[in-house]
Amino acid sequence: MTNINGKVALVTGASSGIGAATALALAGAGVKVGIAARRTDRLEELKAEITKKGGEALVIEMDVVDPASVEAGVKTLVDAYGAIDILFNNAGLMPLSDIDQFKTSEWLRMVDVNVKGLLNTTAAVLPQMIKQHSGHIFNTSSIAGRKVFKGLSVYCATKHAVTAFSDGLRMEVGQKHNIRVTCIQPGAVATELYDQITDPGYRQQMDDLAKQMTFLQSADIAETILFAAQAPAHVNVAELFVLPVEQGW
Repeated sequence: MTNINGKVALVTGASSGIGAATALALAGAGVKVGIAARRTDRLEELKAEITKKGGEALVIEMDVVDPASVEAGVKTLVDAYGAIDILFNNAGLMPLSDIDQFKTSEWLRMVDVNVKGLLNTTAAVLPQMIKQHSGHIFNTSSIAGRKVFKGLSVYCATKHAVTAFSDGLRMEVGQKHNIRVTCIQPGAVATELYDQITDPGYRQQMDDLAKQMTFLQSADIAETILFAAQAPAHVNVAELFVLPVEQGW
């Protein structure tokens, strides 16, 4: 197993859900965690929780859509700890709607955060990992990065992009720079993601779905990330497709 105690991680979208749970799990394993998001009040609460449990965290105000904000956040983390060993590209949006409702601002925001944001963060962190000749990049895709669902067309397009980029990144930086890449593909997870759905019909569908099956918890995904991060150095867990047992689609 790879010992990650003492390593340094950057987690985007760390203010809630999978990001917050993963930051807690990494800190519990001895990783110094840079927790990044726009909502610094939530980050301060998370830092307090991590510190209380004996971990170490650095609050980083970051908007992944803004390259300058990302560059500044990465510099803050490297200046503080001298390295970045793990990057978890987790920031994302999922406002469901049918295409003929023309919620184009939501479409573009998903592209900005889910795709461009991930590219911005990867571009900012990669030079440090290349310099170290080591690192591990985790990207949050989705079941929507493998399949397409009605009402999720644009979201699926963004997550298919994440899946494709992850595999290409792995092929390009794995052997050359000793950097592992893991694409996480969760099914239904109980997070704040559904709060972004402005279409009342689809919001109701998600609420109904939560009554029909036991959703994954954010901590379940955090555990899968720990598993991949702690895999032996010669092993790259390239994809993790994680679903609730009751999810039949």
